[in-house]
Amino acid sequence: MSVKPELILQDLKIATRSLWKSKGLAFTVIVTLGLGIGANAAIYSLIRGVLLRPLVNRDESRLIYIRQSAPGLQLPNSMFSVPEIQDLKSSVKTISSFGDFSQIGFTMVGLGEPREVRAGVVGGSYFEVMGLRPVLGRLLNEHDDGPNAAGACVLTYRFWSNSLKNDPTVIGKTVRLGDRNATVIGVLEPSVPYPAETEIIANVVTSPHHLSATMVQGRVHRMTELFGRLAPGVTLAQANAELQAVYATMVKAHPEAYAPEARGEVHAVLLRDQLSSGAKTVLWVLLAASLLIFVIACSNVANLILSRSVRREGELAIRAALGASHSALRRTLLAESLLLCGAGAVLGVLSAGPMVAILAGYASRFSVRALDLKLDSSILWVGAGLAIVAAVLLAFVPRLPNAESSSGMTLSSGSIRITGSTSRRLRMFAVTQIAASFLLLAGSSILIKTLLNLQNQQTGFDMQRVLVLNVPVVSYGRTPEDIINFYREAIRRIEQLPGVDRVALGTQAPWRDTGFIFDFQVAAEGHIKSQREADPRIGFRVISPGFFASLGVPLIAGRDFNDDDKRGGEPVVIISQSAAQRLFPGQDPINRHIMWTDPIMKFIYISTAPRRIIGVVADMDDTHLIPEPEQTIYHPFGQIPDVSADKDVSLFGGRLFVHTRMDPHGLITPITQIIRKMAADQPVERAATLEEIRAEVLTPDRLNTFVFGGFAVVALTIAVVGVAGVLAFSVSGRTREFGIRLAVGAQPRQLLLGVIAEGIIMAIMGVVAGALVGYGLTKLATRFFPVLETASTTPIAVSVILLILVTIIGAIFPAGRAARVDVNEALRTE
Repeated sequence: MSVKPELILQDLKIATRSLWKSKGLAFTVIVTLGLGIGANAAIYSLIRGVLLRPLVNRDESRLIYIRQSAPGLQLPNSMFSVPEIQDLKSSVKTISSFGDFSQIGFTMVGLGEPREVRAGVVGGSYFEVMGLRPVLGRLLNEHDDGPNAAGACVLTYRFWSNSLKNDPTVIGKTVRLGDRNATVIGVLEPSVPYPAETEIIANVVTSPHHLSATMVQGRVHRMTELFGRLAPGVTLAQANAELQAVYATMVKAHPEAYAPEARGEVHAVLLRDQLSSGAKTVLWVLLAASLLIFVIACSNVANLILSRSVRREGELAIRAALGASHSALRRTLLAESLLLCGAGAVLGVLSAGPMVAILAGYASRFSVRALDLKLDSSILWVGAGLAIVAAVLLAFVPRLPNAESSSGMTLSSGSIRITGSTSRRLRMFAVTQIAASFLLLAGSSILIKTLLNLQNQQTGFDMQRVLVLNVPVVSYGRTPEDIINFYREAIRRIEQLPGVDRVALGTQAPWRDTGFIFDFQVAAEGHIKSQREADPRIGFRVISPGFFASLGVPLIAGRDFNDDDKRGGEPVVIISQSAAQRLFPGQDPINRHIMWTDPIMKFIYISTAPRRIIGVVADMDDTHLIPEPEQTIYHPFGQIPDVSADKDVSLFGGRLFVHTRMDPHGLITPITQIIRKMAADQPVERAATLEEIRAEVLTPDRLNTFVFGGFAVVALTIAVVGVAGVLAFSVSGRTREFGIRLAVGAQPRQLLLGVIAEGIIMAIMGVVAGALVGYGLTKLATRFFPVLETASTTPIAVSVILLILVTIIGAIFPAGRAARVDVNEALRTE
């Protein structure tokens, strides 16, 4: 049966007047619903942006990402070599075109200050395969391929807008990338920076390493990511079947390049699925958290509405007695709910903006699609939808009277009468709030415990007095000896600065440069392994003399490197304690020999000749936030191989470690001046203490705690207010009972403790319900996400105690009111 518009308008006017008389309740309901709706609208915007929003890439349904992995060696992505890509191109027919991308670092000169840039080196088909367009100039194409092409590069939109301030005159400028010149030919449209966030994308000729025999002929020299487009009418399953068949042929034809224990495989996925794969789990967790907030908010508001409806029993009963139908009364309640929930939705949508900004920064750790995510306009529909759902739910919470029976409501009484049914529903809503709050509180407690564990880990380094600076290798116009001498002279000059104790050179900054960690297969003198056992893989680092002393890492046996460990001298190494135990169990490793056996060595120009072990150093884990036994072999910087332009210079040096007696930040400017006087085009970047680097790396974990802790605080606040409201309402309805009990000799303290006990019982019921739901959800989630672990008991116990304590605090006020009941007034209450 349709409702006339004038009746709806009349109901809204009545609802407005009614709510205006209860401003406090209306404000509480609107803010509570605003928090619940805002959190859900923000999460929806995040999920839509990361999982559902179309890519800017043309015809994305055919765009795939192809991965080679080696599960046996725990390499989820071993990438591809040029010969492997050529084999796939010549044999695979289900993929119409391929695009290749190699990540590399360049020292760029010519656009402002010299800087170290992250770059992609691509073939001419890359942008066509990716389906991307320029916003300025043009992109690389097949005419930019080959060793005789002119150097050319494209700027990414983020770099162009952030660093170059959208300068349109950049097109046509010449920049120096390492040893080569390149012309800026275009700016790429805003797009997902996958497989790596870069500042520029250049053609192959800009990287001599990509033109060398090392790169072109080395089947095990894998450093290239591969993309493709499905041929028309081909499914992803068909492409995967052909890829696996061709790969099996490649393995059979080149057994020396594919170790059996690696169990190598090739697999393709749609690029959009690859981009969101790392974020799905965390987004579902965030969605669950926001839904819990919404449940808590609705439960709290339902309590308020139900309490108000009980106070309005007389009004509703009179209207029913005067002939108001059941539907008319329900329509009145629905009008009030729509006004409240509509205002809550407006507040929620307004608050969703800053929430999206915070959550996008959080989600960008898991998916690059969350970078620069903005508030989605469709969030308006989400807010409206949630408001309507909440309004309908709240409108049907109260029970309505009719003309014949008021269900326990009386027309003559002005007092509050709470029926058993009403009391049960009030407590049910309160218990629901506590259960949902417990889930959020327990989860955030686990994250807080994890963060505290990470922050309290002993690293073994002098965290506050060691300054780290990026001073990358610049090979332009320099021989390997020039490079070695440059760093030696820089170290000598910096050591003369007041307040400097020691200076050393290392391969990477702890925790920050984990993407530049290398491990290779090694054989040790006298080490016996089974016939089918592969040589162990050990970490590889290049350091200068004094490196261990600068970081405060003790030498256990033997000696440190010195200036006599140089090119042309005896090849020597230092090994970590864990590497010594693995390679020489129960033996003295000093003066024993190791040799690199990894096939990759011949492509990065590291000699496989035996190297004498001159020292053993304590394990130095600068990779994991929680230190683990680290097997590492250290090479002296003075014996580095050829680092001319066509070699992979990322293996060699580039990080200065300055141990000081003064504030490290005061040394940044003089150190930069020293290096710039030695080489004007030498970048000096990202200066920070070890403590600051660790804090930077811990930021995602802090953000974890902040996001879920924020959810938990909001949920806990709403739940405690809900419990206090239920108990206050219960006290107001039991005034006569309390008066009688006081009259017959009961002590106020007994009433106080009784009401507090009611709150504790509700809290315990909520905790038990939340624990059961949480246990079930964990069991279900581990079936789909095996990485989830069972939570320790400490955070759970803390959550239970905290929830009961705040419930007691919330119960104290209504309990105090019960204990202060005036006996005479209570006995006169009907």
